[in-house]
Amino acid sequence: MRDPLSVVTDAFTSFLFGKVETTRLPVRTSTGQAQAVYLPTAAPGLGDSGVIIGREVYSGKGYIYDPFQLYGQQLPAPHWLVLGESGNGKSALEKTYVLRQLRFRDRQVVVLDAQGEDGVGEWNLVAQELGITPIRLDPMAALDHGIRLNPLDPSITTTGQLALLRTIIEVAMGHGLDERSGFALKVAHAYVNETIVERQPVLSDIVECLRHPEPESAEAMNVAIDDVRAWGLDVALVLDRLVDGDLRGMFDGPTTVGIDLDAPLIVFDLSHIDRNSIAMPILMAIVGVWLEHTWIRPDRKKRIFLVEEAWHIINSPFVAQLFQRLLKFGRRLGLSFVAVVHHLSDVVDGAAAKEAAAILKMASTRTIYAQKADEARATGRVLGLPRWAVEIIPTLTPGIAVWDVNGNVQVVKHLVTETERPLVFTDRAMTQSSADLNDDALRAAELEAEERAAAFVEQHVGDAESTVA
Repeated sequence: MRDPLSVVTDAFTSFLFGKVETTRLPVRTSTGQAQAVYLPTAAPGLGDSGVIIGREVYSGKGYIYDPFQLYGQQLPAPHWLVLGESGNGKSALEKTYVLRQLRFRDRQVVVLDAQGEDGVGEWNLVAQELGITPIRLDPMAALDHGIRLNPLDPSITTTGQLALLRTIIEVAMGHGLDERSGFALKVAHAYVNETIVERQPVLSDIVECLRHPEPESAEAMNVAIDDVRAWGLDVALVLDRLVDGDLRGMFDGPTTVGIDLDAPLIVFDLSHIDRNSIAMPILMAIVGVWLEHTWIRPDRKKRIFLVEEAWHIINSPFVAQLFQRLLKFGRRLGLSFVAVVHHLSDVVDGAAAKEAAAILKMASTRTIYAQKADEARATGRVLGLPRWAVEIIPTLTPGIAVWDVNGNVQVVKHLVTETERPLVFTDRAMTQSSADLNDDALRAAELEAEERAAAFVEQHVGDAESTVA
């Protein structure tokens, strides 16, 4: 029952002013609902130090990312996975990211460029702009004194050499070496390193030793010399492909002198290699191990190792094992590994599912461009993306991607400056379409993408817990 004094006060107020002051009910809301309505507060930014990527589509805030600045409390590993269909802006993102990273004097970048047109790799224009000549690995050019990388380079430890030789053979054979073949390889490798001191040992020395093993090797194991020769025959046939077969010239000689490992950008042009042949994973394994022992050093520089067509690495259990070690080793020495893959199903459903999962786990940053709905759902399950992000991936327009930085999920529009545009849009169709669009059309496309994002947010305001990353 109301207090009599309140009744009298209300009556007097009504008589004097002609109305009664009403009491408003308190507004009750949760933090999650407030964040869903006002998305600029939904998730903290990644800081204000690093490389500018673009802007967040929902809030309009600038988006800055740098694995070296974030490594530690915000980012457990500096490695990065980039996914998406062709034509959605992956290449433009990679190139602008590298160009912007190189503005820092303590940064170095190596790129394995597996794509290209007109006889040059996709990174050729970027390299030219920086005054750098790509290292072109081409079997035909290698025969005419082209670039060579020696798997038995003395700069690689003997343990690293043997592991690399095993990987080359296992990739080519499609299965692991048995104990007898592994023993024959080990004996041949040890003999070559012990007896050849006046020059760099090369693969042809290993092949010769496998075909004609030393009697001492057989005697040490108390087996016949013919047995040792038989054990190493398959190994010799595989390595012979690198010496006299279709891959000859690139790996069967001393490492080419003059490769500048101190340059800010080092581009390995692999565009002349058939991307669907076993040559590509073999080549990536050799380049990766060679870089591990020659390029990564315990100094203060921050290094980025970007690999196009990285499914050749992740999808091969033998190559993936080598790169797992490189990634673990590199974290202590300031290495950020960037793997560019079209479809996650290319790697998680293959023979190297276990190894692929281990590498994906090391990638604390994931950037996903537009994918078909089925592919987006599969990607979301593997990467543990929130439901709203999985639903929006098929609707993304070129240049816009879902970024997941250790659980901080945002939709980001990548911005390219006019200076960068002719360097990063190297595909003819992309270049032509960009030239034909006028400024009004570009702004209209941006507004359409932002309106679609805003509509999506409004639709999901009620589901605050699943909307906020």
